[in-house]
Amino acid sequence: MVADSDFEKQLQGYVLATAHIVYRMPDHPGLLQSYIWQAYDLAPKFPELHKFLAFWTRELDGPLHSVEVAGRRLIGPGDMRSIETEYALN
Repeated sequence: MVADSDFEKQLQGYVLATAHIVYRMPDHPGLLQSYIWQAYDLAPKFPELHKFLAFWTRELDGPLHSVEVAGRRLIGPGDMRSIETEYALN
């Protein structure tokens, strides 16, 4: 049995990071638009978010206005316990 990669990341200390990104519309700089980004990332430095924002700045036309970040640990190593016996029902 192979564990889900997101589950493995949670056990390694990753948090579910959510970023509310506000950016200016390329054709109408006076207008703001928002975008929600969500992924597993390592708090407090958030390297995956920084990679995404670098991509945004390099490849997209809408200049960033602001970014709000929240991170929540969903599961940790202390939430797991080993099972000594397993039963199969037919």
